[in-house]
Amino acid sequence: MSDLVPPPFTSGKTLMERVEDALLPLINLVFLLLMFFIVAGQLADDPLPELPATGQAEDRQSPHADMIVSASGEWKVDGELLNKESLVASLPEPNDQQPLKIAAAESITMADLETLFRLLEKAGYQDILLLTEPGQ
Repeated sequence: MSDLVPPPFTSGKTLMERVEDALLPLINLVFLLLMFFIVAGQLADDPLPELPATGQAEDRQSPHADMIVSASGEWKVDGELLNKESLVASLPEPNDQQPLKIAAAESITMADLETLFRLLEKAGYQDILLLTEPGQ
């Protein structure tokens, strides 16, 4: 009896040789893509365009702060130096719509701010914006 379906034609190659032959075009394609991106990356010498210059410091207007904390930890409202007892009376009433704005000096420690924040929390302030100067 003879087989109805002839055996597959393999041209005498083993399975591993046939798999290697099938992978060769894929390897070539990956190599060509790699070369393309290497060359394309070399063509762009200027990676980012120049950004337009921002306004000078004198052109910028400082935002209004309800309170100022100096580098030495002093609290000022409207230029008046305050202590723990007189601070809450000098600040605007707590408002859910408008947070309290505090301008803090660059060198103020977190411990000093934490003391202030705890005092303000007891006074009923829920939202506080901490204003700082951007780094130059």
